Amino acid sequence: MQTPFWNMMRPTSSLPAQAKLALIGKYSRSLASTPNAGMPDIAHPIHEIASYLQAAGHQVWLDEKTAEQTHLPHLPHADLVTLGQTVDAAIVLGGDGTLLGIARQFAPYDIPLIGINQGRLGFMTDIPLQGWQPDLQAILAGQAIEERRALLEAEVWRANESCFKALALNDVVVSRGGTGGMIEVSVLVDGEPMTTLRADGLILATPTGSTAYALSAGGPILHPRLAGITLVPVAPHSLTNRPITLPNDVAVEMIIRSGRNMSVHFDMQSLTELQDGDRITIKRAQHSIRLLHPPGYDYFGMLRAKLHWSINPLLEGKAS
Repeated sequence: MQTPFWNMMRPTSSLPAQAKLALIGKYSRSLASTPNAGMPDIAHPIHEIASYLQAAGHQVWLDEKTAEQTHLPHLPHADLVTLGQTVDAAIVLGGDGTLLGIARQFAPYDIPLIGINQGRLGFMTDIPLQGWQPDLQAILAGQAIEERRALLEAEVWRANESCFKALALNDVVVSRGGTGGMIEVSVLVDGEPMTTLRADGLILATPTGSTAYALSAGGPILHPRLAGITLVPVAPHSLTNRPITLPNDVAVEMIIRSGRNMSVHFDMQSLTELQDGDRITIKRAQHSIRLLHPPGYDYFGMLRAKLHWSINPLLEGKAS
């Protein structure tokens, strides 16, 4: 029996010895216009990583926006569609937000992603920028742990016409406006009514997104190999409206009953405004995300490090 993709976490040696690699850095409009606006400079680490990869016999390509920031004319560059059709893997330098954006765009091409963390938490960009070389060398040598992550496909309908489509790796979030009151939303699962609730918002999160906004709203952490999605109300009017975990092969529909200045967000990176009567349909996407972790990757170890589990705050900073 074939193993479902969400149960795959295995060593891989799929990259060629002389691979075509995309190198993508964190892009910020404020950084592009004001180079010293408090953002970390990516030109030096990009140049350093590119030089290392070329010395190892790999072909290195930059995406267009990274090329604009780094001014490395000796490296070829292309748009993301061309890169997706060309490269064997992509190395993403930034934080989880950077990886989220690139992952959605590379999903149709089944490109494996390697994350080098230049952000804060780094749940998915799990190679630290300081000391990146051993982990990257091991991954390119075929010692990576490959993991598949599910994507959500969402569509907004107004008067029975589709008006917006988006993918989400983390979550789809319906939220009230800054000056509006609560929203009222009906939820159907596979066409069957589940609930109608009033709340500040409603989150539908993947296992990847269960450690993001959904976690701060009181949702459960879902292991990435779990074939589930979690529905989490944000500040519900009724305390009996609790988070619920659903199978990830269901179709979820949210119907907007009432609210003001409402919007729906996809990974908090794209959004569209909502009106009363709008419907949002959400299902598991056809494509999934491939992540390459360094050898020794441990999901629970990552949670301990990022969420500070097993740490006694009373003893923090004291000598043992």
